[in-house]
Amino acid sequence: MKNAIAALLLAALSLGAAGEERAIVKTVTVKAPVDEAWKAWTTAEGIRTFFAPDARVEARPGGPFEIYFNPYAKPGLKGADGMVFLAVQEKRMLSFTWNSPPYMPEVRGQHTSVVVRFEPAGEAQTRVRLTHSGWGDGGQWDQSFAYFDKAWGNVLANLEKRFVEGPRDWAPFLKQMKQFQDAEDAKAAAGK
Repeated sequence: MKNAIAALLLAALSLGAAGEERAIVKTVTVKAPVDEAWKAWTTAEGIRTFFAPDARVEARPGGPFEIYFNPYAKPGLKGADGMVFLAVQEKRMLSFTWNSPPYMPEVRGQHTSVVVRFEPAGEAQTRVRLTHSGWGDGGQWDQSFAYFDKAWGNVLANLEKRFVEGPRDWAPFLKQMKQFQDAEDAKAAAGK
């Protein structure tokens, strides 16, 4: 009987561990009041200061949260095309859908979710906490998880840098993206 109870307990514990949701959690404290940190995430102008060279953002449930890493690409391949806000709690929390990069087609069409929380952290400082969840397991899910574990750290570092050094200058990046896209378009035209 003792062994049966121990086996049941072990099985229950392993089921709980297997069912545990994995998530990426990143936190940064920026040298800006909550109002400014909030605007950086909830306006296209703010997004362009640290996150990506272009965006379509309407901070309301169901509103677009489209972040364009390659504004020259075809629709659907620009970056976070078709993503939307799920919830908005003014100057406290926002959540949105998210997708994997275009080169991960097995999982790109399946959306995960991101929650960003804002908390005052002293005079003219804000703690920003990002949690990305909703991951599948194996294959490109694991690749996407690893990719975003690094990428979200970079995004938050850019947010921090934005409030210390000023908005990011996307001109050199855009020049590279334009050259890349022109080459891709030329290859596609030659293949037809």
